[in-house]
Amino acid sequence: MKFVDEALIAIEAGKGGAGCLSFRREKYIPRGGPDGGDGGHGGSVIVCADGNLNTLIDYRFQPRYRADNGRPGAGRNKTGAGGGNLVLKVPVGTTVYDDETNTLIGEVVANGDVMTLAQGGRGGLGNTRFKSSTNRAPRRTTPGNPGEAFRLRLELRLLADVGLVGLPNAGKSTLISQLSAAKPKIADYPFTTLAPQLGVVSLAPHRNFVIADIPGLISGAAAGAGLGTRFLKHLTRTRILLHLVDVAPVDEKDPVEVVETIADELEQFSPSLAARERWLVLNKADLVDADERDEFVATLNDAFNWPRPVHLISGVTGEGCELLANHLMSRLEELAIERREDPDAEQAERAWLDQMAEEAHERIAELRETRRMQRKGVDAEDEDDDDQEMEVIVVRD
Repeated sequence: MKFVDEALIAIEAGKGGAGCLSFRREKYIPRGGPDGGDGGHGGSVIVCADGNLNTLIDYRFQPRYRADNGRPGAGRNKTGAGGGNLVLKVPVGTTVYDDETNTLIGEVVANGDVMTLAQGGRGGLGNTRFKSSTNRAPRRTTPGNPGEAFRLRLELRLLADVGLVGLPNAGKSTLISQLSAAKPKIADYPFTTLAPQLGVVSLAPHRNFVIADIPGLISGAAAGAGLGTRFLKHLTRTRILLHLVDVAPVDEKDPVEVVETIADELEQFSPSLAARERWLVLNKADLVDADERDEFVATLNDAFNWPRPVHLISGVTGEGCELLANHLMSRLEELAIERREDPDAEQAERAWLDQMAEEAHERIAELRETRRMQRKGVDAEDEDDDDQEMEVIVVRD
């Protein structure tokens, strides 16, 4: 299945039905008077979050949606039937923007959340509405109002508690397969992960969290290099970032330089995302001996004075993974208690999430405009580089 996290759609709410011009004509009832009914209201376009969906691919193939029109009124003061609402089902975490003004309309962040995107037009008035003491036989009606119409952009941001970042081949896919039931593609070459992966880490009943893996970042990712920029926005809904570093890289890169590269890319993409709580995780510990491990940890601690413990793990053997998962669960529970007990903390957290999302949106819009200028004159089909044949695996225990 293709993983599509952005789609442009055109929507139009239904038009209201026209009011009816009618007079009561029945035997033995002279001068019966007006009896034209009102038109029915047009249907609205509504978006609804569905936890069973994980991609916006359907909206790539069907980009136009229109709700039903209201029916016209009828004699005997009959109001026309209202148009049925059109409900668009989207994955949880979908954000809706007005594509013409680039303004945020809203988002659906929980299963079952609904939001009205376009309001249906009101039905017209029948001539009964215009009856008065001075106008006993009005011949005036009004047509139904048109429904709202918009060109929208849907953007999907996966919702997870923990997000994985790192260079290609840092072992992110191996770690998520070790911690959860997710089975992402794993190979010994870069960019084996072409789409975000989600997994649920279950430690005990009612103690679990969701972890997200995105394609590896490279130097220049914030400027559009590689795949990372397209998917960094999925980390704007995470509470903790796990920064994975390969302790036995094939190219023997300096670990300090590796950490700085990822930190710089996060900063350029979204300063608020870069300031998010980030844990340093040293992976592939099974490939180095004990002395090298200690030296590796000491080097990074000296360079960055990391505020939280540096975790040393092996995604292949599972060494240190259980301890890491338990520490993450405990920290997430602490954060949840803080938000529950302090209303200001919950408000500050929400503001931070919104700020990260807005910065990510602005950065992606800048990159999109830059590419558009570079490819000016190229056929629209050639401009669409977001479609990749890739498999999405979302596993929930």
